[in-house]
Amino acid sequence: MTVRRPGGERWGGRAVRRWGRRGRDRSDRGAIAIFVAICAAFLVLIIALVVDAGGRLRVAERTDGYAQEAARVGGQQLDEAAVLRGEGYKVKQDYVKDAANSYLALYHLAVHEVAFSDDGSSVTITVQAEYKPALLGELGKQKVTGKGSATLVHGVEKAETD
Repeated sequence: MTVRRPGGERWGGRAVRRWGRRGRDRSDRGAIAIFVAICAAFLVLIIALVVDAGGRLRVAERTDGYAQEAARVGGQQLDEAAVLRGEGYKVKQDYVKDAANSYLALYHLAVHEVAFSDDGSSVTITVQAEYKPALLGELGKQKVTGKGSATLVHGVEKAETD
């Protein structure tokens, strides 16, 4: 017995449906391709975010290291006159920023901010670097801040006299 269905025709003893003939029956052909294309684009975006976030973390770590070393260099600017007057060991605040900038110039950076402790024995340096993402371009461009501090440590509290 041969069965005829609406929108179909008889072929080889079976009813064959014609897809998309009158608009009421549409094929799913190509639906998976669109889904795969959307998923692939989303996957590429996720990979770009991960790569650029990792790059930003590397720049932040490097900036912290540069700020720490700049603080160490600035902390070596000892105020010798204060030591000779018996006022204790302090950093010469006028020279700290220049010394730190000299060090940071090797890496094309500059001191953003300098702070001193109340007793003048500790210095904190803040450095800002600009991060340019590899894959996201101008979309992910941002400033990265690094901070480092150094404290003047000494083993002699008073000058020795003969």
